[in-house]
Amino acid sequence: MSEINTTHQVTSLEALGAIYGSAAIASIKKEVNYIHPHYRKLVEAAPFVVLATCGPEGLDASPRGDPAGFVRVHDEKTLLLPDRRGNNRLDSLRNIIHDPRVALIFLIPGVSETLRINGEASITTDPELLEQFSLAGKLPSSVLIVKVKKVFFQCSRAILRSRLWESDLHVDRGSLPSVGAILEALSNAEIDGAKYDSELPERVRKTLY
Repeated sequence: MSEINTTHQVTSLEALGAIYGSAAIASIKKEVNYIHPHYRKLVEAAPFVVLATCGPEGLDASPRGDPAGFVRVHDEKTLLLPDRRGNNRLDSLRNIIHDPRVALIFLIPGVSETLRINGEASITTDPELLEQFSLAGKLPSSVLIVKVKKVFFQCSRAILRSRLWESDLHVDRGSLPSVGAILEALSNAEIDGAKYDSELPERVRKTLY
């Protein structure tokens, strides 16, 4: 593979502005520093969120999902996000301990617009809050309290270009490496890929919450 030509790198705001021009007025007016009632409806309709954080080792983006409305609007400046059972890497939570800045992007199946929220997060194990997020008889390990700084919707172009919600583009999972195959290769066969794959569906079912 040839090296990437760095001659045309854009390294200044002036150069960037010359390429892209000014932002459209709608892209400015859509941004607020609180959760407008219209934006609240988008939050409550989303079953999937990507959480971006920053820490000493760099950036991280982590998926979060539950039934729609699992991210709750406490008030117009505050969101509550449960942290469900996972692999205990804790990348996002470790980052938040070091740097509270977070960014969220909400996806709603069948809807081409997404919602973006930036803010600052803290981690709580308040028993009353944990109980509010009980699901399938299980409590989350913690809850993120997100203080909202910036809210705006993202236009539909990315979803439309990707055709994300169109079923004819759904990928056959069998056409890609399985998680077991990936783990076996990266662990130099320390992990038995076939065994991992055979046990995975039942393990996920039992540990979903």
